[in-house]
Amino acid sequence: MSNFENNLDKNPANFIELSPITFLERIKDVYPNEEALIYGDRKYTWRQTYERCIKFASALEKQGIGLGDTVSILAANTPELFEAHYSIPMTGAVINTINIRLDPQTISYILEHSDAKLFIVDTQFSPAIKKALKQFNKKIPVIDIVDDQAQLKDGEGERLGQWTYEEFLSNGEENYVWKRPKDEWQAISLSYTSGTTGQPKGVVYHHRGSYLMSMGSVVAWNMPNRLTYLYTVPMFHCNGWGYPWTLALLNAKVVFCRYIIAADIYNLIEKNGVTHFGGAPIVLNLIANAKDEDKKTLKNKVYVMTAGAPPTSAILSKMEKLGFEVTHVYGLTETYGHMLHCAWNSSWNNLSDEEKSELKAQQGVRYPHTEEVAVMNPETYEHVPLDGKTLGEIMIRGNIVMKGYYKNKEATDNSMKNGWFHSGDLAVMHPNGYIQIKDRSKDIIISGGENISSVEVENIIAKHEAVSLVAVVAKPDEKWGETPCAFVELINSGKNVTEEEIINYCKENMAGFKRPKHVIFGELPKTSTGKIQKFELRKKAKEI
Repeated sequence: MSNFENNLDKNPANFIELSPITFLERIKDVYPNEEALIYGDRKYTWRQTYERCIKFASALEKQGIGLGDTVSILAANTPELFEAHYSIPMTGAVINTINIRLDPQTISYILEHSDAKLFIVDTQFSPAIKKALKQFNKKIPVIDIVDDQAQLKDGEGERLGQWTYEEFLSNGEENYVWKRPKDEWQAISLSYTSGTTGQPKGVVYHHRGSYLMSMGSVVAWNMPNRLTYLYTVPMFHCNGWGYPWTLALLNAKVVFCRYIIAADIYNLIEKNGVTHFGGAPIVLNLIANAKDEDKKTLKNKVYVMTAGAPPTSAILSKMEKLGFEVTHVYGLTETYGHMLHCAWNSSWNNLSDEEKSELKAQQGVRYPHTEEVAVMNPETYEHVPLDGKTLGEIMIRGNIVMKGYYKNKEATDNSMKNGWFHSGDLAVMHPNGYIQIKDRSKDIIISGGENISSVEVENIIAKHEAVSLVAVVAKPDEKWGETPCAFVELINSGKNVTEEEIINYCKENMAGFKRPKHVIFGELPKTSTGKIQKFELRKKAKEI
């Protein structure tokens, strides 16, 4: 044994498990009276935010919530959802953020599969939640978030729970001592991703990975202390890219944006002096192409992080002219969010706008907290040459790879073969070492920042009585980045089935963002073995 290992063991004085929850504890001690959360007329300091989280955690524990339990929450971006990223893990439980755009069937499936012990819901989404709870067919405590800023439509806003959020919080104790993880490997979050099958898979994060992601984001994006962050990224996406924890670390001022409307975004930027925000390219499109009367002249440069799909050169140019500086990043739910970023090189400053845009469209290089990222032949595990031409699969390993898929050992093992996490994304390596995605082997469609499983959509359309075969591919879309495009082969080619009929059928059977925007009828191209040639359909979709 080396002398560096002899009598130099871990002990309580020199080793404490990493957890992002400590960021909130520190910030309430250092900057207790600094403005932390801003939502309309509601404002909380960091001390108030900490106290609210502590009380809510205490109330959760009184309801029997503890180590290893799942607490689900379906809500818009509000302070309550932000607080849940602390209060739930403070008990040792796991936060499960659910996409507000999902259909009742999928919500019910997630509640069942996640073993949810308690459900926090935003009453705006009560129609879908009510149906989901009925299908769930189990008794589960429900807490209602009643938001007076919610613009409710007919049927929305129904109280479904035993308490409102504030009523439940009032049951907690102010002197509650939160439960530190006894192991960094302890689960902190459960996020469901569409994957490539009809049923979503549950991605499990641990405290160590979430801590490192929070720290890595600071370095990768050059985030300063006391920035003002506009929360446009849905917090159900990889826990809002991990920023509920990052922002506490930086003593940031967090401004919440419930509805992604150009006028609202510009107004909030102007009113609060916003310096940073994130969003899918669709958000950039919305801002850049806003009506003149909705736009505001920026008083300072605003830094924007975009993910989901490469932003077009036209959008990048428009955003820059308006005073926004855009950084493009890449990641997966399985990697806690971002793990590649297009790190800018000062030698590129003098390039043409077109050349700059091409570089910014690359997924880039690994984040500081990402140990290894490679583009390799998935069969031989040989690294592809740095020629910008040879395709390989993006593979990752390190502390920001998920623990695995919840209750799905087979999927976990398949995704982590030979010591690498397999992204399923096909890419090239440029001579400068930057990675650029060229295709998605999983056939995932990314529309407005949402992942859509083509297989899931295909399975539903295939149930239509007139449909023989169906294939769904991504069609480039200026607004959404990509939208589903369905190619349908009918059982009876002479049958008068319209595009509208298929789309209406989809409306009844899937979430709105998953519905195909175009339906093309005709014989599908196939290989000699009968496999549908999706690459041919992608070409056709681009021409429509």
